[in-house]
Amino acid sequence: MKLDEMRHGWLEEATIQQMQGRMESGHTTSEELTVMYMDIISKKDLNINAILELNPQALQIARSLDEERRRGVVRSLLHGIPVLLKDNMDTGDGMHTSCGSLAMKDHYAEEDAFLVKKLREAGAVILGKTNMTEWANFMSDKMRNGWSSRGGQVNNPYGLFDVGGSSSGAAAAVAANMAAVSIGTETSGSIINPSAQNALVGIKPTVGSISRSGVIPLSFTQDTPGPMARTVEDAAITFGLLVGYDEADPVTKEAERFNGIDWLSLCDTEALKGKRIGIARSIFVREISAERKEKFEEALRRLESLGAELVDDIDLGTMEDDLGYDVLLYEFKAALNGYLGKTSPTNPIRTLSDIIQFNKEHPEETLKFGQVMLEKVDRTSGTLTEPEYIEALLRNRHLAGELALDRAFDEHNIDVLVFPQDHGCSFSAAAGYPAVTVPSSFTKEGEPFCITLCGKAFSEPDLIGYAYAFEQSARARRKP
Repeated sequence: MKLDEMRHGWLEEATIQQMQGRMESGHTTSEELTVMYMDIISKKDLNINAILELNPQALQIARSLDEERRRGVVRSLLHGIPVLLKDNMDTGDGMHTSCGSLAMKDHYAEEDAFLVKKLREAGAVILGKTNMTEWANFMSDKMRNGWSSRGGQVNNPYGLFDVGGSSSGAAAAVAANMAAVSIGTETSGSIINPSAQNALVGIKPTVGSISRSGVIPLSFTQDTPGPMARTVEDAAITFGLLVGYDEADPVTKEAERFNGIDWLSLCDTEALKGKRIGIARSIFVREISAERKEKFEEALRRLESLGAELVDDIDLGTMEDDLGYDVLLYEFKAALNGYLGKTSPTNPIRTLSDIIQFNKEHPEETLKFGQVMLEKVDRTSGTLTEPEYIEALLRNRHLAGELALDRAFDEHNIDVLVFPQDHGCSFSAAAGYPAVTVPSSFTKEGEPFCITLCGKAFSEPDLIGYAYAFEQSARARRKP
């Protein structure tokens, strides 16, 4: 198959199952898919700047997976499918893991992160690493979403809009059809926000659904990887292959409750019938424009038309700003130093202090937005013994989990909360609960508008069903 045919033909907006169908019928191969995506990246990414590097082993991996298919071995629905990774996930191959930092530009991980191992076991082709907001947007309070000293600025493929962060490149690349799916990470909004800004389906899992081992950390209590895709089905396929227990991340023991689930069967157009959906207007009413308010009302009417019952004006008892970021402030140093201390002895960057010093020695390249947050974090002990940390941790768990979400679900007997764009994501983040964003419409200027569905812990199967029913009705996704 010629590159021109692949570039301009069937692959634009193609789903995982459509790719599988063509590979099964012999119309294309994983190697051809990989070459095609590499070609698209070489052309499109000049303007978007989503990709930091491609995997030098990608074509060889794809070829070996094609040989397996010829022998009748198909590991999963991701067999032969190219997948992109955010640049904070370890890969024990020829790619770097830098979290967007120039200080880490020469760092090679010694082995794959647990989730990367699962992707490889499923037969995915690790295509490359995506640019991101440096240090997961915890470097400076002035930093723009999508900027890193290693990769520069990620641009939104839909126009001069905020690209979102910190999984910026992971979102922009999939939106622009540089891969079918990417894996991002979230601490507080870093999957939901860029997915909403790029007309994607993003699954922010319950903390404990997907392993964090081998992922450069920000927070012990809030970090979680998750898939980003153009369709709910593609996100569900990928999510189902990522979940599971990892001894190195004890909280994932709870993911065993997902064993045996057929994730595709959850994609049900009737999933919203009879469900009670809560709306907490006080969280966002003063923060969104009149146009976005109307877009949200349109989405609510659609939810009703799909059989859902709306429960309006729910009071969550607190605001997102009440949660603050003190938990992250104290956890970041301990988490990052623990990661850096276990990297290869050849890595000169062993602590957060080393990063700060490197940046001071290379200010022109690294300190475009300063590093006030890194310096503030470095002034903590790194031992998590401060009373202020314990107080903030307990307060946030109470405010976000018990007071806001749990009470809303229980007292109002609702199945899910719905928010415009990424509003409300701080509650899910602090409580460790799941959320799914799904395309809803576009503004007059062409900026994507999504809704976010927030549920109870480990309610991902329900959220996927609700998102699919809405997606199939709205049909809002369109390519840039």
